[in-house]
Amino acid sequence: MKNRVYFLGIGGIGMSALARYFLHEGWRVAGYDRTATDLTRRLESEGAEIHYEDSVELIPAEFLSKEHTVVIYTPAIPADHSEQRYFQEQGFEIRKRSQVLGLLAQGKFVMAVSGTHGKTSTSTLTAWLNHAVSGEGSAFLGGISKNFASNLVLGKGDRMVVEADEFDRSFLQLYPNSAVVTSADADHLDIYGTHEKVKEAFSQFIAQIKEGGTLIIKKGVDVAITNDKISVYRYSYNEECDFYARNVQLLEGGYYRYDIVTPTGVVEGCTLGIPGWVNIENSVAAVALLWSVEGDLKDHEALRRALAEFSGVKRRFEFYVNTPKGVYMDDYAHHPRELAATITSVKQMFPSRKVTAIFQPHLYTRTRDLYEEFAEALNEADEVVLLPIYPARELPIEGITTEIIAERVTKPYRIVEREVLAKSIEEMATDVVVSFGAGNIDACCTALAEVIAGKAK
Repeated sequence: MKNRVYFLGIGGIGMSALARYFLHEGWRVAGYDRTATDLTRRLESEGAEIHYEDSVELIPAEFLSKEHTVVIYTPAIPADHSEQRYFQEQGFEIRKRSQVLGLLAQGKFVMAVSGTHGKTSTSTLTAWLNHAVSGEGSAFLGGISKNFASNLVLGKGDRMVVEADEFDRSFLQLYPNSAVVTSADADHLDIYGTHEKVKEAFSQFIAQIKEGGTLIIKKGVDVAITNDKISVYRYSYNEECDFYARNVQLLEGGYYRYDIVTPTGVVEGCTLGIPGWVNIENSVAAVALLWSVEGDLKDHEALRRALAEFSGVKRRFEFYVNTPKGVYMDDYAHHPRELAATITSVKQMFPSRKVTAIFQPHLYTRTRDLYEEFAEALNEADEVVLLPIYPARELPIEGITTEIIAERVTKPYRIVEREVLAKSIEEMATDVVVSFGAGNIDACCTALAEVIAGKAK
């Protein structure tokens, strides 16, 4: 009988949610990751055994039995990883993270949120609405929910919110009952090759929605919908369609009051607990997904209260400092559309104030494919600070460096090393500062917050 699970890449946000699930279910959990983080340290405190060097000798002895151990890996682990080779050669049961998530979703009412950006905030809010409005539901999330203080939610009932990740076509392991598609932009071209292949994968994901199910898709997303056995609804920020926001009013601190229009009525006077217009759009999608499950939204007061109590997601539009003399927020954005949406949202929130964008590009391939679009997005800011590319799983590509973005930035810019970022910001005349990236720039957040708070006194 298998009662032990070993994770290759246990510190990843999706992998760590699975690790937490198996710990909760009473399995012994161990794993490898490249570096220690707050997340891996929390997993260790919850009972997982983790090491940070690729070495078969460091695998705990009790996990070396293939009769008792399942191995779960993420595609981010390199093919020549010695521990992975060992498990393969010894004939262990080895599964991708996405395969395991697909197995856990069987028998559940799956509410899947997909998209090249916006899916983490939308899925996390959906999980919160299930909990706060309907009193049920579990979730596997791609970020740390501040309301739940976790990326794993375990609740009663059969609803399961899943962040459906398009990387490596992982979301094709899911067969949802209801699904959201927030976007289908060109991304992960190292996997897909072309934008058309990305859109084809989203079309296939939509085709896997179960008969009688529901698709909530952002208005204007260009994806073929061939599944004629589902209901299809469009949503937007404030363009009229099936679900949208109206009467949007900017409040102090970048928060908004608005109404949410649905096919069966209007939820008036909503105020989301986190700022930014882009989060209004995400809230419309989350409310639409809840509506698709419940058929209507009868308790408007409970819904308004839940939206107001939503605290957001770590590293998604996360404010560290917010004063009249200085603002600092951090965001996980690593795609040009995400950058542009967040920067324009910040400029709307803080009109007439100077916005400094700090950006750490993520992956050589993504930089190669989208460097012009990155520069265009960053030009929405008033000044730009660029860091070297975070390689993640990739080896360098000749000629692909941060400089190819910088050459196309038309606003004042500088390139600095991550180790001296906080000192550089301290020496600059800043007002509103936003840091972006999916690499390790988050390790700078505390130091940046201290610097900007000190300057704002």
